[in-house]
Amino acid sequence: MKTVSATDAVALIPNGATLMIGGFMGVGTPERLIDELVRQSKRNLTVIANDTAEPGRGIGKLVDAGLVSRTIASHIGLNPETQKQMIAGKMAVDLVPQGTLIERIRAGGFGLGGVLTPTGVGTIVEENKQKVQINGKTYLVETALHAEFALIDAFLADYLGNLSYALTARNFNPVIAMAADTTIVTAEHIVPVGLISPDHVVTPAPLVDYVVTN
Repeated sequence: MKTVSATDAVALIPNGATLMIGGFMGVGTPERLIDELVRQSKRNLTVIANDTAEPGRGIGKLVDAGLVSRTIASHIGLNPETQKQMIAGKMAVDLVPQGTLIERIRAGGFGLGGVLTPTGVGTIVEENKQKVQINGKTYLVETALHAEFALIDAFLADYLGNLSYALTARNFNPVIAMAADTTIVTAEHIVPVGLISPDHVVTPAPLVDYVVTN
């Protein structure tokens, strides 16, 4: 694990990168990294996340700046700008049921090819997807999701990169930390090794590549 500035961390991300970004409507989203992505104008991004927050907040800032070419998310209902760009053909949007989305990400982190789910059988969700029968029940084959970079936010990080989260800000962050080539972390507090109890470490240090210094 290395400590870097937000500027240097985002400089590692090329135009056209695939990013997994933590957060639920902006809660648990690494705002400093989002702001720096906008400042450096990283374009043609594919964003995999629960949602696109709302205008002026979290991932919504990337949408406002026109930096996202594709979104894979469970909903976009609270961000009218995402909807406008989708309708105008400026952004491709793949809507995935929330449980299926997080399981596909988990599968990517665990090295699996995908998951089987009954969710979406008999609906538009099943279009162009493989189906299998198990014990007389139909399942969709949902392929794993992987990203080049995971951008996550934690409450505590120590100098090795062990992470702990605060309440619901935990959300997608621990799972996406496992499903990317490079994991970049912002933390509310960076503390000496040993101050985070082993029982409270949610994301262990070997999964973290960079921690952004305050």
